[in-house]
Amino acid sequence: MNTQLAGTGALLRLALRRDRVMAPVWILVVAMLVLSLPGSLESVYGTAAERERLLATMTANGSLRALYGPVFGDSIGALTAWRGGVFAGLLAGVMSLVIVVRHTREEEESGRQELLSAAMVGRRAPLTAALLAALTANAAAALLVTAGLAGRGAAGALALGLGIGATGMLFAALAAIAAQLTESARLAKGLTGAFIGAAFVLRAAGDAGAPDGGSALTWISPLGWLEHVRAFAAERWWVLALFAAASAAQLVAAYALAARRDVGMSFLPARPGPARGRLGSAGALAWRLQRGALLGWSLGFLAVGVVFGGMTDGATELVGDNARTREIIERMGGQAGQAGQGVLADAFLATMAGMLAMVAALYIVSAVLRLSAEESGQRAEPLLANAVGRLRWAGGHLAVAFGGSALILLLAGLGLGIGHGEDIGGAVAATLGQLPAVWVIGALAALLHGAVPRFAVAAWAVAGAALALGWVGPALNLPQAVLDLSPFAHLPKLPGGQDPSWAPFVALTALAAALLAAALTALRRRDLAA
Repeated sequence: MNTQLAGTGALLRLALRRDRVMAPVWILVVAMLVLSLPGSLESVYGTAAERERLLATMTANGSLRALYGPVFGDSIGALTAWRGGVFAGLLAGVMSLVIVVRHTREEEESGRQELLSAAMVGRRAPLTAALLAALTANAAAALLVTAGLAGRGAAGALALGLGIGATGMLFAALAAIAAQLTESARLAKGLTGAFIGAAFVLRAAGDAGAPDGGSALTWISPLGWLEHVRAFAAERWWVLALFAAASAAQLVAAYALAARRDVGMSFLPARPGPARGRLGSAGALAWRLQRGALLGWSLGFLAVGVVFGGMTDGATELVGDNARTREIIERMGGQAGQAGQGVLADAFLATMAGMLAMVAALYIVSAVLRLSAEESGQRAEPLLANAVGRLRWAGGHLAVAFGGSALILLLAGLGLGIGHGEDIGGAVAATLGQLPAVWVIGALAALLHGAVPRFAVAAWAVAGAALALGWVGPALNLPQAVLDLSPFAHLPKLPGGQDPSWAPFVALTALAAALLAAALTALRRRDLAA
């Protein structure tokens, strides 16, 4: 056996054990995003004539093509690939980067990798084990998608499943390179996430300008390759070779970089001190640590808000007189039972505001769990050994997390209003109206960190469940009792024609405050995590 790979099996088993909760959740989210679509699409576009009208509308609507991509066929399978393929590939990429960075750069940053490397562990074993863990997760997601859609056509199901899995592995290889280049897990995730975002933007720009998806910008993006696999629409199997070639080239680069650096080192080290600016308080330090991530989220929400706002008129045109689609949008937008294009536009804006707020829940979880990263990385202990109390230390990060979530939702509302060109104040109210629910999820993340830091990562499952319920719940016509498990289900959907009650806003804000108080109390009483 190659000594460079010694211990790979043991490290892989360790990685799979550590991911035994997180990975299945990610896999199910990726798979269910696709598998929840055929039934709802069949109820909405049940006849050939309705599907033909959809293809004609999508061909003429550049803003919707930018979001979903072009439609290559009129079967339910082809519509499923169109509606969910790109988003499933994007989620598979995020899942892969989390897994790879967690078992490479995070292990080095915490010091555990240095201890493992002192034993019978080859130089390439950690990276190989991380990539195999990502491969296992992507293979599982691909298998679920293929099996779930096999009844719609075996070839198309296999093509879509392989395309999603291949997209995930391409970004896993990219994350492996980022883990070698950067000095911290946070930077590695940020760099890979930026490339995933750029891939989506390139694909969107290309599809907006080319109804057949033939733009050069689309072909530059791996997410564009995924849609060009054309599952259920005269599959292009050769496109999968692009994924294989790009992944192989990136893996060669990742292994070459790993062989040329010491454990814990990076090719892009931090700038030497002293730090510029004021760092005289725990809050200032938290701001310095989190400002880059907040800037990225803020710009992204503003841009996405503009895109979604510009899609409003096109979305109402796409719905037309389709009663089932109107029912789903109105249910998500809280305007069921009403009529008129203006009301439908308000329902669409309310739906987009709700979806942006659910994504903002992911931001607040990541910002709150920065406390866990600082604690497990043993950077909090020397700070708290000085004249800094735990509440001041935690309060700085929580202020950035909760204030940052308000900022990105404010910018998202501005973007919606600017993109739609009407009632900017109403759009801002719509996004900020979802803030109490975002704060509840952030407070739950803080409580998990304060009371049971070992299981703080479960906060991602809470945010993911809320996103899944809000995204696919109305389309699946889930019972209201199930939808009510999400805090977002209890808030009025704005903009709307009626004045909302203040009771849900006050109740959820009070709940968030109570959870935060419990979190800080638990943090103050427990020992620091080792």
